[in-house]
Amino acid sequence: MAFPIHELAALGTATCWATTGILASDAIRALGPFHFNLIRQVFVSLILAALVLGSGTLALPGWQTVAVLALSGVVGILLGDTLNFAAVGRLGPRRAGAVFALNAPMAAVLGWLVLGERLGWQAGLGIAVTVLGVALAILGRPASGAHRLEQVWGGLGIGVLFGLGAALGQATGALIARPYMAGGLDPYVGSLIRVGASGLAMGVVAGLPFAPPRPDVVSRHVLLLTAATALIGLLLGMTLFLYALQGSQTGIIATLSATSPVIILPLLWLRTGQRPSLLSWAGALLAVIGLALIFTR
Repeated sequence: MAFPIHELAALGTATCWATTGILASDAIRALGPFHFNLIRQVFVSLILAALVLGSGTLALPGWQTVAVLALSGVVGILLGDTLNFAAVGRLGPRRAGAVFALNAPMAAVLGWLVLGERLGWQAGLGIAVTVLGVALAILGRPASGAHRLEQVWGGLGIGVLFGLGAALGQATGALIARPYMAGGLDPYVGSLIRVGASGLAMGVVAGLPFAPPRPDVVSRHVLLLTAATALIGLLLGMTLFLYALQGSQTGIIATLSATSPVIILPLLWLRTGQRPSLLSWAGALLAVIGLALIFTR
């Protein structure tokens, strides 16, 4: 069996996104999801441009590929990430992650319908078990005295709708990018195109009359948190995600990257001091079993 380097890259993506969810909550509530996402994308676009130019690997693909990856960025990053951050701001990182994990079955179904991808019974079972484990891991919650990262801010229903929209945006963005990344495009170049296009589109929207209002005051702490989430979640996480798409099927990569709600359990324990429930750990164990089925398919 070949070493599952692309699947491990997808798990790296999940770890980056889990860390981002914990770091982002306070900054999202201070800036709003739109401007939080906009600042991240501008910051990361500049870093990606410097990395690509400095490495001498800038070899832009054809205009059709650029246009398709740009569309993938607008759908997956502008819409998907903004809606996900809106869900995190309302539901907290753990519950928002539960809804966002639905991008895995969404991507698998879309990959089957659009790309004709076929998943064997073992991979299909692994995806199902992993998604079930993620769901159980989210259901467990502290009995009382929940930390602010575990609290619901605003309506629960609208937060869930934001999360569903984020999951669909992520799944669709991955589906659009998959055939072009599988062709061997450099992941940093692909990330630059996707993030740059999304940031440019958000910049245009920010100048329109109906754009979300800008925050009056932004503290240095909030800016530092935003920059940290940009480096971890968008620069490293998204690049690992695009690399993962080069070597494995959309549904499998989406499933592995959707395990961030399981990975977030020990991170939240360290951050809040509240130990996850037995139900949460049972879900994590199921997720590990599902991952093992996918790895050994």
